[in-house]
Amino acid sequence: MERQHSSWSLCSNLFFLSLLISSNLLTFYLFSSSSSSASSESTMSCPPYSTAANVEANEPPPTPTTDLALEFLEFASQHPFPFGKNPNSGEDHLYSPVGHPCTLFADHLNRFMSYTVNGSCPDDELLAQRLLLKGCEPLPRRRCRAAAPNDYVEPYPLPLSFWSTPSDHSVVWTAYACKNYSCLINRKYQKSFDDCKDCFDLAGREKARWTASESRGLDFSIDEVLATTKPGSIRIGLDIGGGVGSFAVRMRERNVTIVTTSMNLNGPFNNFIASRGVVPMYLSISQRLPFFDNTLDIVHSMHILSNWIPTKVLHFLLFDVYRVLRPGGLFWLDHFFCVGEQLEEEYRPVIESVGFKKVKWVVGRKLDRGPERKEMYLSALLQKPLKNSW
Repeated sequence: MERQHSSWSLCSNLFFLSLLISSNLLTFYLFSSSSSSASSESTMSCPPYSTAANVEANEPPPTPTTDLALEFLEFASQHPFPFGKNPNSGEDHLYSPVGHPCTLFADHLNRFMSYTVNGSCPDDELLAQRLLLKGCEPLPRRRCRAAAPNDYVEPYPLPLSFWSTPSDHSVVWTAYACKNYSCLINRKYQKSFDDCKDCFDLAGREKARWTASESRGLDFSIDEVLATTKPGSIRIGLDIGGGVGSFAVRMRERNVTIVTTSMNLNGPFNNFIASRGVVPMYLSISQRLPFFDNTLDIVHSMHILSNWIPTKVLHFLLFDVYRVLRPGGLFWLDHFFCVGEQLEEEYRPVIESVGFKKVKWVVGRKLDRGPERKEMYLSALLQKPLKNSW
């Protein structure tokens, strides 16, 4: 009887997974198609989150499969609540969330979910990030201990940690070309492309960002932005794609708590942010922001939100920013870049459709790659209306 129940449970689990895959396959195909066409029409200056995701952009769409690792089936299957129907969900089973494209990349997923339960996880950060960037977000949980340095060195105490390079022994370096922070600091002198290649040099340009007493064209100052609201009313917020967390550090120095989202594209960005004493969040721009409606005082993003993102995806994202901001909250769009007439013909209407009030709107030329490219920057300070924001 027990064996019969086990067989029925496995069949039920496979049926559930088949239903999950089939119900989301059409959505995945449509998203893949629109993403590919939008990407080919845009000129990218710096593709922060798209690098791994676009490796197979020219390949045919993947085919879903039910030939999945047993540990993934254990995680993704329905699990009965110990006390029956839950009054909050109205269900008698718990369904663990997992990104719907996960099963479309079964080879990657099965490698990720192959480990010894209760043992040590594989040292597979690169694999995990590749899965995440393919749309497998959130990643499934695992029942193993994550890789960690054997001789870990604790971070510096506050406030010394804000502007000090942490120990090399605070990171597992396997996934990165550089194997220490000295290498990361010096890669700004190399011609090869790396995301945010000069960010790790805390004594360089990173230390001067947002600190001017007043704004200079596209470069707004933190103090001037904070002065647009009542003193003390900006307390908590989010920095989307915040590199090594310097914006969060500067805000922390002004008693404002900022969570920084970042990926680890050929560098331990999340470890570095945490070592500085501010909060990292390992999250791509495709994921719904994990905050409740009308809660944050400020959202900031520099360079990340730009024309490399498919326009429809950007439109959803801007509305998500609007959602999490409280009425009267600020959205600081810092150095959004695009090409030629894109700003007026495409992006201004998209931004204006969301419903923000314009506090500042500055447009300038982006000349670092040459004037012949006709690239433009937009820096804007936008506010969610205090009244009638719905």
